[in-house]
Amino acid sequence: MSTKAKKYWLMKSEPDVFSIDHLKKDKTTMWEGVRNYQARNYMMNDMSVGDEVLFYHSSTDPSGIVGLATISQKAVPDASQFNKKSEYFDPKATKEKPIWFCVEVKYKSTFKKPLTLHEIKKIKALEDMLVIKKGSRLSIQPVTEKDFNTIKNLVNE
Repeated sequence: MSTKAKKYWLMKSEPDVFSIDHLKKDKTTMWEGVRNYQARNYMMNDMSVGDEVLFYHSSTDPSGIVGLATISQKAVPDASQFNKKSEYFDPKATKEKPIWFCVEVKYKSTFKKPLTLHEIKKIKALEDMLVIKKGSRLSIQPVTEKDFNTIKNLVNE
């Protein structure tokens, strides 16, 4: 029996849509509404139960990593693609041939203070993180174990 190595991710959400506080209150959520093929493929093919997540508030001032979560369920078809009243409805998707998938994310902790994008950019040890690369706007990004642990140590989690 082979065991997959744990992976690490950064998942972005706009706090006025779904914040770390929402996740803390709900305990888990389906990470629905992702309509980017690369991000979908990460969820479908690469994420496993137990993977660790840096929860990132985007499109806010300041943007940054605000807490931790874990992947608590493997990818399943995103129900919002079938809901005609949802902004994430996709008329090309069918129950037999879903296009969009999502994982379940479970709350782990909230940082006492966010690690802002501005601060991340100043930390030499984090210079290779995708989140600070120009043009890297993907809502789900892989993170190295080294970068994940550096961030956890910086925020004393």
